[in-house]
Amino acid sequence: MSENHGKRRREIGSDSSPFDSFPEDCICKIVSCTSPRDACVVATVSKAFESAAKSDVVWEKFLPPQYESLVPSSRHFSSKKELYFAFCEDPVLIDDGTKSFWLDKASGKKCIMLSAMNISIMWGDTPQYWEWITFPEARFKRVAKLLDLCWFEIRGRTKTRVLSPRTRYSAYIVFKKVNHCNSFEDVAIEAGVGVVGNEASTRFIYFDARVDGLSLRRRRRRPHERRDGWMEIELGEFFSGGDIMNSDEIEMSALETKLGHWKSGLIIQGIEIRPVRT
Repeated sequence: MSENHGKRRREIGSDSSPFDSFPEDCICKIVSCTSPRDACVVATVSKAFESAAKSDVVWEKFLPPQYESLVPSSRHFSSKKELYFAFCEDPVLIDDGTKSFWLDKASGKKCIMLSAMNISIMWGDTPQYWEWITFPEARFKRVAKLLDLCWFEIRGRTKTRVLSPRTRYSAYIVFKKVNHCNSFEDVAIEAGVGVVGNEASTRFIYFDARVDGLSLRRRRRRPHERRDGWMEIELGEFFSGGDIMNSDEIEMSALETKLGHWKSGLIIQGIEIRPVRT
């Protein structure tokens, strides 16, 4: 009895595994069919899986098509795994610096942010209403500062083909408030997300976090602080289909045009689109 028990303990503590006899290219194919998060987990199964989970063959599967064009010529990476995590942690500016692109670390899904320069801001080209400024904490060259305006209307659009297929996404407006932020207290902003040409799904959001419990029970959204120091509010969700040739165009909006209150004191960085966390 004790001899069998000791033998079982030695087997459990052994570094060997039945998977160690599998060809590495076979294990690489198995791991590459999972997700980046799963690849990191299976690395603990055996030495064979650990070796496969570091393979360029595996991590190249998690990189986006034409990823080479997104890598600055000044940067060099020792492995595809290192390159993958660089895409997750350091967003790349694309489309002449008006958008940023990165990967969700756990899933490898594509994420983008449309800068304020890439979205439609009503009266955005009128200096008495909006000012375009540089901001050290922003990803982009310029952001939009609201000076004084009663008609608040922001719209952004993107094609689903630039995102990962068969994925549910959330869209967020990313902003900061300046010290003299006025007339947003307890003012509901109508947010909408939907396919262009179809009726959008709408909700009410607040740029000012000082709202009472009644507003929250009505499912109106409040802002949250991000790790980068900006604030964000979710505008809504949408699903990206799998047909690249028949890509939908998604419109995201934030509107307040009915009350006639003069508003000021917001800095808009853009609209961020990233996968819904499950």
